[in-house]
Amino acid sequence: MFYELIGVFVAGAVAALLFWALNRTLKGILPSWLMPVCAGAAMLAATISGEYGWFSRTTANLPEGIEVAQTVEETVFYRPWTYVKPFVTRFVAVDRATMKTHPASPEQRMVDLLFYGRWSPLIKAPVLFDCAAGRRADLIDGVEFSSDGQVSDPDWIAVGTTDPILQTACRKV
Repeated sequence: MFYELIGVFVAGAVAALLFWALNRTLKGILPSWLMPVCAGAAMLAATISGEYGWFSRTTANLPEGIEVAQTVEETVFYRPWTYVKPFVTRFVAVDRATMKTHPASPEQRMVDLLFYGRWSPLIKAPVLFDCAAGRRADLIDGVEFSSDGQVSDPDWIAVGTTDPILQTACRKV
């Protein structure tokens, strides 16, 4: 976040310097009020570029085995350009590299879900999916395992077989 702020200030300063050089070359015929307008426009363009580029930069740097399952796009009144083209502010990824199954329940998969947000820290949560029944159980609090290594009596939440996170976790490799 700090580097983005520095980048926005640099974009404004460069735009102001370019305006100054152009105005000096043209012997001062441009109105002086145009310099802060150019600097502000450059700063706004740098901010918008950072917002729209965040998702592609973040997903390009994901390690092998992590797959994006669901994205959330946002439109906000104080960002009127988002009504033209919403941008991704957060997404959920499935860590398929750490997926675990149990021989006694091959239709169930335990995976780590990774919750990424534009200005939020990464959140990692273990989740058990029942691919056949279209449900999931969050394994955050009070998880107990039976003697053979299975999760005993999880609190199932019905999500349906069309849920994109369940589909990503349950897809055959």
